[in-house]
Amino acid sequence: MHGDGPAGSPQGPAGPPVCYRHPGRETHIRCTRCERPVCTDCMVSASVGFQCPDCVQAGGRTVREARTIAGARVRNTDGSAGATGAVVTKTLIGLNLAVWILVLVVGDKVVDRFILLGRAVVGGQWAGIAEGEWYRLFTAAFLHQEPWHILFNMFGLWMLGPPLEAMLGRVRFLTVYLVSALGGSALSYLIAAQNQGSLGASGAVFGLFGAALVVGRRMNADLRPLIALLVINLVITFLNVSRIDWRAHVGGLVVGALAAACMVHAPKNHRVAFQVLSIAGIVAVLVGIVLFRTSQLS
Repeated sequence: MHGDGPAGSPQGPAGPPVCYRHPGRETHIRCTRCERPVCTDCMVSASVGFQCPDCVQAGGRTVREARTIAGARVRNTDGSAGATGAVVTKTLIGLNLAVWILVLVVGDKVVDRFILLGRAVVGGQWAGIAEGEWYRLFTAAFLHQEPWHILFNMFGLWMLGPPLEAMLGRVRFLTVYLVSALGGSALSYLIAAQNQGSLGASGAVFGLFGAALVVGRRMNADLRPLIALLVINLVITFLNVSRIDWRAHVGGLVVGALAAACMVHAPKNHRVAFQVLSIAGIVAVLVGIVLFRTSQLS
């Protein structure tokens, strides 16, 4: 007589156990987790001994999914779980380029319609944010006219975007970008003359500078090259205040840093709720600024 094997373990009629997946194959190898016999084709190497395919699959379901420091899923370059492939960054660059080409083809009509403008007479009638055209707070961030302007902004977006997108995740990265653009527009609207126009993605790009500093600090990275580059850009900004809207740059920088801080310093418990509420708070403050300025101009 032959002794019984573990519960659920198939056993050959002549004695040696057989693989639970291939009843015709005798084997003396057992899974270290469930102790079922497995043949050489089914066994999977483990840290200690071998495991059966079912136990490996069950173990995989219990492994915690990899997350970024902001809580987003880690993705591969193909979009599956591992770097992001910079999908959002590429889309933003493509959108900016498309609008720039539209401006070249159509001309000033597009600029007059979507530029950041407090309140002024355009085409014989009043126009601007104070006249209810709030969309200008965002559309201006996608407008460019001079080739050098879009070249520098898209270079900055391409340099800062992919690593931030990988570390924050697509949705959080896009949120930081758009909130930074809103922050730059809000400060420009608050301080600039009501008939002074402003356009360009600079506010959003400076927001990515601020976000990169916060994320780099969180990861204990060497920030000296990034700080040097930011200082150079700020010097260029304030040396050309007659041509560059410094308010949009500063506003985007501050808001981008605050938004990123809300992302990477959120508590692990209720992290998403904290991030959503924090960003909502930032947006509420910016909306308050816009409402205050509108009341002045109205």
